Amino acid sequence: MEVEKDDATPGGPLNIYNELAIEVPETAHKISSGTFLFSYPGFRIIYCLLIHLFFFFFDHLDSWFQAGFVLTTGINSAYVLGYSGAVMVPLGWVGGVVGLILATFISLYANILIAKLHEFGGKRHIRYRDLAGFVYGPKAYSLTWVLQYVNLFMINVGYIMLSGQALKAIYITFRDDNAMKLPYFIAIAGFTCGLFAICIPHLSALRIWLGVSTFLSLVYIVTAISLSLRDGIKAPPRDYSIPGTHTSKIFTTIGASASLVFAFNTGMLPEIQATVRPPVVSNMMKALYFQFSVGVLPLYAVVFIGYWAYGNGASSYLLNSVNGPVWVKTFANISAFLQSVIALHIFASPMYEYLDTAYGIKGSALRFRNLSFRIMVRGGYIIITTFVSAALPFLGDFMSLTGAISTFPLTFILANHMYLVAKKQKMNSLQKSWHWLNVSFFGLMAVAASVAALRLIVVHSNTYHIFADM
Repeated sequence: MEVEKDDATPGGPLNIYNELAIEVPETAHKISSGTFLFSYPGFRIIYCLLIHLFFFFFDHLDSWFQAGFVLTTGINSAYVLGYSGAVMVPLGWVGGVVGLILATFISLYANILIAKLHEFGGKRHIRYRDLAGFVYGPKAYSLTWVLQYVNLFMINVGYIMLSGQALKAIYITFRDDNAMKLPYFIAIAGFTCGLFAICIPHLSALRIWLGVSTFLSLVYIVTAISLSLRDGIKAPPRDYSIPGTHTSKIFTTIGASASLVFAFNTGMLPEIQATVRPPVVSNMMKALYFQFSVGVLPLYAVVFIGYWAYGNGASSYLLNSVNGPVWVKTFANISAFLQSVIALHIFASPMYEYLDTAYGIKGSALRFRNLSFRIMVRGGYIIITTFVSAALPFLGDFMSLTGAISTFPLTFILANHMYLVAKKQKMNSLQKSWHWLNVSFFGLMAVAASVAALRLIVVHSNTYHIFADM
């Protein structure tokens, strides 16, 4: 017998589907602590004065601003350096600008649906799979678990690619002997990410590192914009036509649409919302409005200015295209490398949380059992991620494939259908039709984008050998 979700009470039974209860374990990590960033008063003052002076005078915003801060930093991570080449080049000016703006509003809408279900049924759902299991049952719980971790794994593959490219860009700035190949730099990046994962036990422990991440993001964003503007002003007329044959244009356009939605969505909104103090829904709404207003402006600036400056010759890693003082480019690449290390930890944290909870890793992070567990398990996860990154270092293709096989289903298909199932008794026929239209449209887009992304990877795999030096 199924429990009526809207009438469920806190502490009551979980949703039952086909008489099978979903067992939701208590997390081994901290939730609702509100100490993501601002637990250090001295850092709070410095951070607010230097970056967000306005928020220093409105301290009550801390309860939601931390989540908005993570979301905004996430979409302006080092991935932002790839969108001029991965999105604008295949779509051109009209398709790229219109597509990016549409993706912004569609992503905001889908994330709002998920945020509103965080306290659904009188229970707070701190994991994406918990929410899906509560609404649908055991099979959806397992399917969502698989989709989410595929999504996060592929995002982390991309982060190691980015950090490896940043290290290689530093190397060739000073030495152009081609002695060090990209896979070597990816291995160094993976080792660094592994050390960071071992030292930071859970997401809430990032604290000051989120401030560091924002500073690093500002460095490479400002550098990319400034040097691109400088190059664009001095450069001759650029070619903005969409390259390729008629058939390849179709596939690259579809693949770029998946990269568009990938740019704005984390695939782990409930996990981030779990760090927000009550009222969690209204606070998360503020965080989302912040992310999709102020937070998208740096992304827009990098993408549009980068494409304007270099046309269809824009690199998949924008800092490879810019010209300028060696020390400026080096500092920007170091910032992109370090920011990727921090961002990877954020997107790997649901996997870490699952493993720590499953094996009872609690208490002091320095206990021998806890430390050795992190070294073996997290180290093993990073090794696998690094190997995939080095073997197939096609960043733009992986962004497209991630958007197709996981971002579309998780953020758009599942969000609309889950909201429809949860709120169907309060919807009229027009509202139900609207959600079904979204489910159908994004389902078709996911299939088409998956085919296009896989085709691109196959084409590039034939052009470049495994462990290619891109």
